[in-house]
Amino acid sequence: MILIRDVFQLKFGKAKEALAIWKEGKEILKKNGHYPDRVPTDLAGNYYTLVLETTSNNFSEFEESMKNTFKDNAYSEWYQKFIPLAESGHREIFNIVK
Repeated sequence: MILIRDVFQLKFGKAKEALAIWKEGKEILKKNGHYPDRVPTDLAGNYYTLVLETTSNNFSEFEESMKNTFKDNAYSEWYQKFIPLAESGHREIFNIVK
């Protein structure tokens, strides 16, 4: 199993707006198999950090969910609302060791 963390550094003061837009996109992401298991936000460290944590059985499954998501026009329209709220972002992928 793998853990995927999409980490976004939001613009100052945009956390509430970003969370509201994320909630709008939940069904789009869920439909395409790329629905985050958890959505942590900062308590310490870099301010205005939003993380979308997703798990997949393997990298191939994750890749397929991303292909489905990127083909979805509803996702593209929704993501255009989110982009102006973020300063930067990166992806982290980890093996889950049990």
